[in-house]
Amino acid sequence: MSDTITKPSLAELCIVACSEAFRGNGEIVATGVGPVPRLAASLAKLTHSPELMMTDGECYLVEQPVPIGPRKYEDRKPAGYLPFSRFFDSAVWTGRRHAMVTPTQLDRFGQINLSYMGGTYQKPKTQMLGVRGFPGNTIYHANSFFFPAHGPRVFVPGEVDMISGVGYNPAKRVAGGNYSGLDLRVIVTNLCVMDFNGPDNAIRVISLHPGVTFDEVQAATGFELHKADTIATTALPDAEALEIIAQLDPHNIRASVINDNPPAVREA
Repeated sequence: MSDTITKPSLAELCIVACSEAFRGNGEIVATGVGPVPRLAASLAKLTHSPELMMTDGECYLVEQPVPIGPRKYEDRKPAGYLPFSRFFDSAVWTGRRHAMVTPTQLDRFGQINLSYMGGTYQKPKTQMLGVRGFPGNTIYHANSFFFPAHGPRVFVPGEVDMISGVGYNPAKRVAGGNYSGLDLRVIVTNLCVMDFNGPDNAIRVISLHPGVTFDEVQAATGFELHKADTIATTALPDAEALEIIAQLDPHNIRASVINDNPPAVREA
């Protein structure tokens, strides 16, 4: 058996952990933005949740997930035409989508930022992408998150520099606003798995990656975390999952996601 099988990488562990966010979602569109979330959604469809729907990232629904990286267009197996406007009407605005994304910042309310950091809106210190579609996405359908570098610059104290996506902050509620579609589910990082099921939707640690302690996670977070009643150890990828991941990522892009591509199990 090869080292890839016996010693999975931390990125591969995170892919499997992220795939669990899509388990039991039903017949909805699973969208992963970035290598790990996209591989996770694809792994979920090919293993525990075949009912998931996927797109090629352009304008087609596909029967089989499309591998990441350079490819030929004929590699995809289109199952239906889904242009941008129909995607919004049939999935986004109707709640039939679960997206996993990687913002730049996230605060204790689950508010996210991918617009700018530091300074002011008129004169930011660091300009990023802008809010994109997140103001609408976060109130219309389920969202989960992946972060490859868990630290206080990502999980910030106070509030994010600019709110690009809605969270559970009661101070930001607009009178008469409809927040019934707000559904923040899972956060996977290079240290742990968390959810929003603490008191008043507080962020809660539900599993620690092998060799990681809760105190280490708390020290890397700018706000207080809650503990699940029982904190599990994040499951390692099995041989089947590793084989599927390798097929979905033939160029090994996953190896570049987490700094130095460490193993899933820390060496003593």
